[in-house]
Amino acid sequence: MSVRGIDYCIHEWGDEEAPLFFYLHGLGDTGATFQFVVDALKSDWRVLAPDWRGFGRTLHRTHAYWFPDYLADLHELLNSHSPDRPAVLVGHSMGANIASLYAGAMPERVSAIVNIEGFGLADSDPHDAPRRYRDWLEAGQTTPVFSTYPDYAKLAGKIRKRSPALSAAQADFVAREWAVEDKGVIRLRADPIHKLPNAVLYRRAEAEACWRDISAAMLFVSGEISPFASQLGNVDALPFPRARTCTIPKVGHMIHFEAPVTLATQIERFLQQTL
Repeated sequence: MSVRGIDYCIHEWGDEEAPLFFYLHGLGDTGATFQFVVDALKSDWRVLAPDWRGFGRTLHRTHAYWFPDYLADLHELLNSHSPDRPAVLVGHSMGANIASLYAGAMPERVSAIVNIEGFGLADSDPHDAPRRYRDWLEAGQTTPVFSTYPDYAKLAGKIRKRSPALSAAQADFVAREWAVEDKGVIRLRADPIHKLPNAVLYRRAEAEACWRDISAAMLFVSGEISPFASQLGNVDALPFPRARTCTIPKVGHMIHFEAPVTLATQIERFLQQTL
């Protein structure tokens, strides 16, 4: 579908009459790799998972990606697919941060959130602004590229090294969703412009102000060995007004790869209690 002038790819599972939730993927990922969690769901759900602009099959080459555009894209997606009722959002990492910011800005449009590892970023120092603008201006004169691979097996091996819980077949599936064969090499579908520095510093106080205005119930899911919890503080201290927390043992950041069955159980338990 067209979303704010961009041809968006949206992955769909389930019957149209089943309860609906949206899955919002993380940086460098795609909506399709939520497949392992969908396979583990016990109840009937309608799941819609967009590939964000510049990722997967929603490639959009541009000079820069501005984070508010993702909120605006989500707003249009919800207006199209859930116009008459508040939406249920399940987001991972970047997608969870988008969901949380959106739910604070538009609390009446979101009824429940499953936030998977959406910790926000470390705060920035305003004194770094001149350097950041300079870095952005200078980097904009270059053409960034992602690594390419001789075949899908090589990329799948790299994916499996980072997430060893994936089977060989699962890693191959992810590789074929993340990349495409192009002129004899395997090239990531993501736009390499994402590698450029953001001109705008991350201001954590602004993100937390949005979080405090969320009215939706939230389940915050973290991985026991994920690096982000230790970097960004106590999970239970994050200022989400109606959040309960869940830590999945022995997994890192890519919980939907490393523990899809456990994650599916937590999502369903929360949504069935909340909706």
